[in-house]
Amino acid sequence: MTAYLLRRLLLMLPVAFLVTVGVFLLIHLSPGDPALIILGEDRSPQAIAQIHQELGLDKPLYVQYVIWLDHIAHGDWGRSITTHQPVAIAITERLPATFELGITALVWSLLVAIPLGTIAAVRRGSVADQLASGVTVAGVSIPNFFIGIVLIFVLSVSLRLFPFGGYVPFFQDPLESLHHVALPAIALGTAGAAINMRFTRSSMIEVLSHDYIRTAWAKGASWRRVVFVHALKNALIPVVTIVGLQIGGIIEGAVVTETVFTWPGVGRLAVESIFNRDYTVVQGIVLVAAFSYMSANLLVDLVYAWLDPRISYA
Repeated sequence: MTAYLLRRLLLMLPVAFLVTVGVFLLIHLSPGDPALIILGEDRSPQAIAQIHQELGLDKPLYVQYVIWLDHIAHGDWGRSITTHQPVAIAITERLPATFELGITALVWSLLVAIPLGTIAAVRRGSVADQLASGVTVAGVSIPNFFIGIVLIFVLSVSLRLFPFGGYVPFFQDPLESLHHVALPAIALGTAGAAINMRFTRSSMIEVLSHDYIRTAWAKGASWRRVVFVHALKNALIPVVTIVGLQIGGIIEGAVVTETVFTWPGVGRLAVESIFNRDYTVVQGIVLVAAFSYMSANLLVDLVYAWLDPRISYA
């Protein structure tokens, strides 16, 4: 396992290099000029040239990339063009809120998806299965921003059960934190719950048709033992793949939800930085998102071996 981890970490290096190239080119080749945002009304050619020189934008693109990559390698992610705050600090300050929202949404989706998907598979063709299929289609079809707006209107404005917006750190007040994160987590996790439910159902149906499941039934094993001990663990392998992608996509998945609920996370910071043409912050956020995907994929492979002992990385 140790040798496998080392190999995977080494293979991540060229992927990380390609990610930096893609991020840099996409940001710098996109339309817009940061100097115009910084200068405001004073947009004389001399002032624009001075800003370009200060930011290094007057150099060839490949020189800018080498300088930026050297700074990244030394832990210097640059400074925000609009706030002059170090990019690493700006992202680090917002990460706890994004992770709290993303993890809560993920837990919510799994608590809904796995039980309902299992019931739909065990009672295939029943009313419960049809309801679960309908929920799956609705969850995938309805965008999360619309779900968020409906939740705000019904549960915040009309019934006043949950607050609209606001963020309380979990370790400061756990109950109040969950009270504030509930609505955005439901909005963000509904699509994931629908997808996970569909994969759980399909995988459970396939696993329940295997010979070892028939053997367990023939030996008189109870319903709970057959489903939860013999079938569910193997059925979760495809679900783990999807969940790994969802973990890696926490940052970009939360962009719209954080904007709707004014949640002070990295997603909202990305939206603000894009509108302000703050390319240094956008580059940092995209890098963090890309590395989170790579880390999630590595974690998924390790969980595979735990779920199915037949999988070996020797």
